[in-house]
Amino acid sequence: MADGEGDPGVFTATALPGDPRLLPTVTNAFLGTRAFRDILHAAGVYSGAAGDTHRADVPSPLGLRLAAPGARSAAENFTLDTWTGTFSHTIQCPGYTATHQLYAHHSLVHLMAFSITIRRLNSSTHPVTVQLQSLFVPQSQDLDLTPGPDFQGAHYIHGQTLVPEVEGGPRPAVHMLWTPIPQSLTLGGEERERCWEFLTAVAGSEEEAKRSYSVGLALAAAGALLRSHVRAWAALRRGCSVELDGPPALRQALHGCLYYLLSAVPPRDCPGAPFHGISPGGLSNGTRGEDYWGHVFWDQDTWMFPNILLLHPAAARAVLQYRLRTLEGARRNARDQGYEGAKFPWESAATGREVCPEEIYGAQEIHVSGDVLVAFEQYYCTTQDQKLFREDGGWELVEAVAQYWCSRMEWSEEEQLYHIRGVMPPDEYHSQVDNSAYTNAVAQRSLNFAADLARDLLLPVPEEWEDRARKIKVPFDEERKYHPEYDGYSPGEPVKQADVVLLGFPLMHPMSAEVRRNDLEMYEPVTDPAGPAMSWSMFAMGWLELKELQRARSQLEKCFSNITEPFKVWVENSDGSGAVNFLTGMGGFLQVVLFGFTGFRITRSGLLFDPAFPDDVTRLNFSSVSYLGNKLEVTITREEMRMEVTETSWDPPASPLEAVLESGQRFPLREGMA
Repeated sequence: MADGEGDPGVFTATALPGDPRLLPTVTNAFLGTRAFRDILHAAGVYSGAAGDTHRADVPSPLGLRLAAPGARSAAENFTLDTWTGTFSHTIQCPGYTATHQLYAHHSLVHLMAFSITIRRLNSSTHPVTVQLQSLFVPQSQDLDLTPGPDFQGAHYIHGQTLVPEVEGGPRPAVHMLWTPIPQSLTLGGEERERCWEFLTAVAGSEEEAKRSYSVGLALAAAGALLRSHVRAWAALRRGCSVELDGPPALRQALHGCLYYLLSAVPPRDCPGAPFHGISPGGLSNGTRGEDYWGHVFWDQDTWMFPNILLLHPAAARAVLQYRLRTLEGARRNARDQGYEGAKFPWESAATGREVCPEEIYGAQEIHVSGDVLVAFEQYYCTTQDQKLFREDGGWELVEAVAQYWCSRMEWSEEEQLYHIRGVMPPDEYHSQVDNSAYTNAVAQRSLNFAADLARDLLLPVPEEWEDRARKIKVPFDEERKYHPEYDGYSPGEPVKQADVVLLGFPLMHPMSAEVRRNDLEMYEPVTDPAGPAMSWSMFAMGWLELKELQRARSQLEKCFSNITEPFKVWVENSDGSGAVNFLTGMGGFLQVVLFGFTGFRITRSGLLFDPAFPDDVTRLNFSSVSYLGNKLEVTITREEMRMEVTETSWDPPASPLEAVLESGQRFPLREGMA
């Protein structure tokens, strides 16, 4: 970890990375772009059929470059401020500064904006002119766009995507309004400072685009547009605050991950708008041929979701509602493969139908359905939100996935166990294997959760769910005391990424400390060092569980080769290949901090904790851990762990909490008491 100085949440550079993919992203729940890019994306707006489905490129007026013509000895700097959710480019010239500031409005999710500010540094009265260099053309390879009449001074285009995801399906509409952008701006001779604001509104309807633009325009006229965004973003950051005392690089990585992941979730005051899921590269990426084309994978449910749940359960609910909205597509996937229930796609877009361009993954990487159910189970245990399951479709989804697993299993007379054959495990170097340890363990957990939930909802529990959960094979080598990755796995075979180690966390599959250690020892040396970034976080989690702090630290250290400078954008693979702005890797890293350093484990009986820090971390503070309707401030040092209930909900009423020590001592936790 390289040393650094200054505010760990502000990333400043005097030059941009040579690879434009590594520029910072500016995103909210509905709109996203990359700094200086001439396209943006709108959530849920895909074009192309089936395996060709990709995020539709919307032309962006936001991707301009600021220039100071004729200025000698000008100094430039570029700043991503994770506290305000803004990216800025400043040119400092003799006598004046010019700043271009860009943001995606956090609470007005259909609005993005930028400002240009020129400020004098001396008493000169000469006019100051800056140039705005733009590549914007109101056309798209993915949208049939038509100009419409100007509205409140804004230009207007509208249209639809060219090709629906499924034959006869809808083609999402796009309506965009933007403030016309001149080629230059001039600060008059008598002016000391001036700020120009430029708005872009994008929505699925003309009415929403015009409403958002009008609201933004009114805020801008009152000088409050940026302030309203910063206030909403700061409230989110405060509510999801995680701080640690430790190496500067670790603190910077933490704030970078929080910025990029929280940018992808819906705002707290926007509950009605549908959420469209989180792809590995986020909303800013995903055009045809890049970053998995903006599809949603298990990355959302397994790698990102637990962090969102602990810090922002309302946003976690929105993530689950994306899966609920795509349940019918998942049912169709199961039918198409000859199975019952619902099979969630390996790659999902708007409908829940399989959109993976390569058939083998959609056919064989079936653990994703169990991954979805683990997220629902974690949410249920953390919130006890029965409304989601009784009234909003949650039970139907859980039941359908349980039915799928039952139909996917085959009885082995020889072993007297149920098998799942012909799958690809998370380790994608192997396919068409039988009894993937991870796949079968997540299927078992799915069935156990379905049965437990049925009992809680006073519904009958199908006998086959419990029978198959008891009798499914999870490969185990009695002699070596470890879990082979699948039937026939030979120790030493290379593995692409974290696989069997996920049995310990997040699955919490029952095993002894000896077996947990053996799994880590077996797979750590054979996991591809060039594999995806999230693997090392799960090895770190395992070593933290076993209190092997130095080994945990060495695994966490590997993550830093996937973090690029200067804006802490993650790449999927350490050689720079794969997805960029790799939220999956960031999610794994955050889990090390939120669940590894704390030892938090979400179970039916409670939120367990067992802290373990690397030597160079001395303090960890969470301002707002959410559990059963309570907000907890948690502070952990080497000497003590303090928990304080800072807020309790009344509708529905929060459950009373108590801390239970290993000794059996119980301490009630009430609001205002630590």
